[in-house]
Amino acid sequence: MKAALFLSLTCAATFLLPAANWPQWRGPNHDGVSTETNLPLKWSATENVLWKLPLPGAGSGTPAIWGDKIFITSAAPGEIVLLCISKDGKELWRQQLGIEKGGGKREGNSASPSPGTDGQRVYALTGAGGFAAFDFAGKEIWKLNVQEKFGKFRYGFGFHTTPVLHQDRLYLQLIHAGGGRVVALDAATGETVWNIERPSDGRAECEHSYASACLWNDGKRAYLVTHGNDYAVAHDLKNGKELWRLGDLNPKDSYNTTLRFVASPVAVAGLIIVPTAKNRGVVAVKPDATGLLKAGSAGEQWRIDSGTPDVPSPLVYGNEVYLCKENGVLTCLDSKTGKSHYSQRTHNQKHRASPVGADGKIYLTAADGTVSVIKAGTNFELLATNKLPDETTASPAIVNGRIYLRGFDALYAIGVK
Repeated sequence: MKAALFLSLTCAATFLLPAANWPQWRGPNHDGVSTETNLPLKWSATENVLWKLPLPGAGSGTPAIWGDKIFITSAAPGEIVLLCISKDGKELWRQQLGIEKGGGKREGNSASPSPGTDGQRVYALTGAGGFAAFDFAGKEIWKLNVQEKFGKFRYGFGFHTTPVLHQDRLYLQLIHAGGGRVVALDAATGETVWNIERPSDGRAECEHSYASACLWNDGKRAYLVTHGNDYAVAHDLKNGKELWRLGDLNPKDSYNTTLRFVASPVAVAGLIIVPTAKNRGVVAVKPDATGLLKAGSAGEQWRIDSGTPDVPSPLVYGNEVYLCKENGVLTCLDSKTGKSHYSQRTHNQKHRASPVGADGKIYLTAADGTVSVIKAGTNFELLATNKLPDETTASPAIVNGRIYLRGFDALYAIGVK
């Protein structure tokens, strides 16, 4: 009975919100899962591409989609812009967010954070800290600079964090060598609701977190989980108060001074999956955990000592946890016990995007434009390998029977013709 209850809870978050929109990086429920069905299994440059829209520059942000509007950021020559695109692939408007000083980099430029939308406004953040809100007609509602407001960035490889949009607030973690902060902004005005310090005893490169916060939500209660500088920390949404702190992610007796976190946690109703970096461990945390959690604490569901993805974030789909490593090796774990069902190589190229689950399938996006489609479940089955003539480090967005893929050169709408 307990096992059945646990497994039902792990799936419950998928159904908290309708799948008619993909409002931010990891979808309507912040977990990389879509309830869409009858999606195309195969595509190529000449098959099942409904349209292709050339973009003014590269970027790694996932499109935010609401109704018939698609929002995406792009590192155009000399500037970062926010584009509004129609569902038939026509640019409706663009607004400048800031100046791009990255020297034309394809990966890791200032168009890395993903935009978000609540159906009234669209919110876009740049790697330089420019943060702005616009209405759906392109009118600016508010604008601020995160560095000016909360302190200069001191990241080794730039700022790439995506805000969490929940109800009427935007939540952002700022964890770098200049200190750790977590802030909540009023989505309507951009005003600060709360701003707290996030202390840590981490040091050296570990101080730099390139991860994004995630939201745990069971439909009755919700909290924020930040990740970086050796810890994952849960925060009360009302005031940022610390609820629990997960340690032993970088044990002091074997401390790695280069263990910066890039992969972000993912939360479903029954558990929170916390990755680390550089092939170290993965931890499943019980949502009712409190206080300081160490290896073996009662607040942990399970912990494995190795196998974490370094950049792609975990996915919980059905009763399984999926971990996609940078080389395309996919590991499938039992969500209740952490037991491995399989570990199999898919496409042997660099993977930066996080996996998504939909239609009984897992979609893995490689940087060379190849998407591997794997059957969900405990037995590995590669269903399709689909290649587009583009590079991509953005996670897919899935809505209304379509898969949207953001390449460095173009945005693609994939659907059954």
